Amino acid sequence: MAKPIRKIYSYSLRRNRRVRLRKNIRKIERGIIHVQASFSNTIVTITDLWGRVVTGASAGACGFKARRRGTPFAAQTTTEEAIKPLVDQGMKRAGVLIKGMGPGRDAALRAISRSGVKLRFIRDITPVPHNGCRPPKKRRT
Repeated sequence: MAKPIRKIYSYSLRRNRRVRLRKNIRKIERGIIHVQASFSNTIVTITDLWGRVVTGASAGACGFKARRRGTPFAAQTTTEEAIKPLVDQGMKRAGVLIKGMGPGRDAALRAISRSGVKLRFIRDITPVPHNGCRPPKKRRT
């Protein structure tokens, strides 16, 4: 059996090329805003229509600690921080998916409507159990 012929690469060509930045600022006109509001934190993630994450923020990342992360004010601040760069890039319309029963869900929705982005739809995707948890097994007597 013949040995495979190795390709000889010229590394000098690769060294002389100008390095292009990978961070490429896309103009996103429509997107989906995902708000996850738990009792201890609020997480806001903004994606494009195909589900690729563009930006996101959480109450912990915005500087709130411990119990204050679950407050409506923290949710409002988090939402504003997440939306601000996209409004500057030209986002005009967005859909909102809200998940969870935390105190920040209404405050986050108010902050989104105040940001100047037109809302296409608002959906509550909180998981609801259909049959509940499995009951404990019966006591033996």
